[in-house]
Amino acid sequence: MSFTPCAVVPSRNHSQALPAVVDALRAAGLAVIVIDDGSDEPHAAAIAAVAGDGVVVHCRPVNGGKGAAMIDGFRLAAERGYSHAVQVDADGQHDLAALPEMLRRAEAAPHALVSGAPRYDASMPLGRRIGRWITHLWVFIETLSFKISDSMCGFRVYPLAEVAALLVEERVGLGMDFDTEIMVRLFWRGVPPVMVPVAVTYPPGNTSNFRMLRDNWRITRMHTRLVFGMVRRSAGVPPASHWAHMAERGAVWGLRLTAAAYRLLGRHAALAVVAPAVLYFCLTGTGQRRASREFLGRVWRRQPGFGEVFRHFLDFAVRALDTLAAWSGRLPAGAVRLVTPTLPEAGALIVVSHHGNVELSRATMAPELRDRLTVLVHTRHAENFNRVLREFRPEAAARLVQVTELGPDTAVALQERVERGEWVAMAGDRVPVLSKGRVCRVPFLGREAAFSQGPWLLASLLGCPVWLLFCRRSGPESWELALEPFAERIVLPRGAREAALAEHCATYAARLERECRADPLQWYNFFDFWGDA
Repeated sequence: MSFTPCAVVPSRNHSQALPAVVDALRAAGLAVIVIDDGSDEPHAAAIAAVAGDGVVVHCRPVNGGKGAAMIDGFRLAAERGYSHAVQVDADGQHDLAALPEMLRRAEAAPHALVSGAPRYDASMPLGRRIGRWITHLWVFIETLSFKISDSMCGFRVYPLAEVAALLVEERVGLGMDFDTEIMVRLFWRGVPPVMVPVAVTYPPGNTSNFRMLRDNWRITRMHTRLVFGMVRRSAGVPPASHWAHMAERGAVWGLRLTAAAYRLLGRHAALAVVAPAVLYFCLTGTGQRRASREFLGRVWRRQPGFGEVFRHFLDFAVRALDTLAAWSGRLPAGAVRLVTPTLPEAGALIVVSHHGNVELSRATMAPELRDRLTVLVHTRHAENFNRVLREFRPEAAARLVQVTELGPDTAVALQERVERGEWVAMAGDRVPVLSKGRVCRVPFLGREAAFSQGPWLLASLLGCPVWLLFCRRSGPESWELALEPFAERIVLPRGAREAALAEHCATYAARLERECRADPLQWYNFFDFWGDA
């Protein structure tokens, strides 16, 4: 990572001290971006006059607050290709003699947030001193750590990549609450703080933009948000790096309550019961929310709002209700419509996905067809839901084979079933629980993602045709089921085995992508699909 820092100086009416601050930054070899946050005249003209010779002045027409000014500065710095942004307040409080040491620390730890640890002299007002200590106490609680010795210093070196990722995912305060909130939220995301002692003075005639009532209220609300965020983080489960290790969220009693509401009062009542729980999981499921945003953003080519992410979560809950309805026989007649006219006549491997609700095909098919179907599953991360589902219909668990890895014994048993004319179903959009490298990274929604080689390896061993199954909701209680041939045989030539596997994975990923674009909200992989498996 190339270390290319610049300086970002937010200013509102600090025209007197600003030229000296800019000169010191230029002397240190830094390009400077000054953000004029809606200054009044004659300050605005004086601030504009510092532009030139490595100094850019960006004028905000309306005062938005220190945080808003810094976010503009981060964006401009990133657009110019800088890796780090040195934040310096424009009022001349900070001793810029500490700048070389801060830059040295930032270069040595490029993913850290290097921040000044203020050393005040007697010029600091008593009220400010008390207020800072109150904030320090709250930050110790919010981070459960003493690593951030001061969260209010406006002299810092930010890693722009980490800041950009944070600002896409989370909201931070736009006023005087900005410095503390962004530091705490970066700490939560694993960005370590590096504290460097910095002398700070309050110059005579210093202009303060701090408004006692308004900004104290902002800071109070900010600490409230952070404390509740800390409680949610403490009660939650760390993000999993693999889909199979993601803990199931939702207690059995809550699922049974939802199922009882469905039994007694119907679909709409069950939705009313489940919606507040979905909102809670959406608010507290940081990893799942981030995964939803990334997927929807890739499909829509824009950043989705929270309401759209919540709809994505809610659609997943609706899918669970639909599954309960299907297994309890409460779907309307003809709710699942077969849009392709053929079924596999002989034994076959059927590759399914976590788009739509393929479980409805199994729940609504005739018993004699269901008896021909074996489903390979890994459901230990969804045991509560499956327990409730079995209470609805014991047959829901029939002919499910739990697998973490396809070994020789499993392959032989499946071979016997296929030779009897039975069907074997497995998912093609989840990497193996014990992958051992058996994945191919192929294009999917604009970026390479890992797809399992498992279906194609198994099909090659079984020597049977491969079909794809999709079941997409087309209305409130109607679905279209498509069963289409993929390959008559999967042949993996010696010497070109990996290339053939990659080609099959890529063909499947392209077909799945079309399904996802047709209805993005029916995609139910709430994990980092494009990450390293």
